[in-house]
Amino acid sequence: MTIADVPAGFAAAADASLRWHPGGPFDLLQTLGTLLRGHGDPAIRTAPDGIWLAFSTPAGPATLRLCGAGPRADPAVDVQAWGPGATEAVDSVPRLLGRDDDWSGFDDPVFHATLPRMVVEARRRNPAVRLPATGRMIDSLVPTILEQKVTVIEARRGYRYLMYRFGTAAPGAGTVAPANLLVQPTAEQWLRIPSWEWHKAGVGPQRSATVMRALRSAVALERLAGLPAAEAGAKLQTIPGIGAWTAAEIVQRTHGCPDSIAVGDYHLAAYVGAALTGRRTDDAGMLRLLAPWTGHRQRVVRMLGLSGFRKPTFGPRMTIQDHRHH
Repeated sequence: MTIADVPAGFAAAADASLRWHPGGPFDLLQTLGTLLRGHGDPAIRTAPDGIWLAFSTPAGPATLRLCGAGPRADPAVDVQAWGPGATEAVDSVPRLLGRDDDWSGFDDPVFHATLPRMVVEARRRNPAVRLPATGRMIDSLVPTILEQKVTVIEARRGYRYLMYRFGTAAPGAGTVAPANLLVQPTAEQWLRIPSWEWHKAGVGPQRSATVMRALRSAVALERLAGLPAAEAGAKLQTIPGIGAWTAAEIVQRTHGCPDSIAVGDYHLAAYVGAALTGRRTDDAGMLRLLAPWTGHRQRVVRMLGLSGFRKPTFGPRMTIQDHRHH
């Protein structure tokens, strides 16, 4: 994998830029899709001219534009960044796009022979997917906590409300970048949000308190990005209100963890059980089913998702509750 100079005109349009070569099959949208908090995610936008991300860096906010380039035989990603954090944002791109995500063990023929046919076929059809690693703990932590014990619809509605209320316009928004692209609040800004605004967002006091509790140690929290995924996940769970599900969902995104499984997910265990055995199961059953592929369990789950399998939809559904008028 190498970083090459980009064309002069491309580079001149941004504060920082590069062309990154993944060194093999690569699909930009498949790789980054797991970071999206729904199609209306204010911090990530997909557009005809690429995928746009906005986030904070130690040097300040940055807007990042990523688009595929080069022939299929030698794919590349062209990167442009704007804002005070442009250089740091560009430096983070190779890791973000899965530079450190090594599928060689998973793709080994001996290992493949142990996998269900559904997983093998999904991998054959999707050789270009990588597990992204943002390295940004707070950006993953807050929306993940908002998803605790509620429907995805509720959580994303609340996240959008808070982002549009307290997020800041991304560098270049409305000129070089989409007008509605926003940077998440910083830890200090999240901590200043009053209780009634959390209520208006439909976020109950238990979840908002967990956010506040975690962000009071924001500096220590961001240091977890430099630890191995398992250690980072364990330290996250020392924060009251953050359990195995939340920690797993965070390190999947921040570390690109290939083994992290979201135990406690409302749907995942039933889905994995139905896909692998034709029968629903619980968390313990899911872990038993995935145990032969320890080290690659998240890869197996990702391939199940890409296989097209859909479990039967009969049975009770979680009710969407609106706490804003209570």
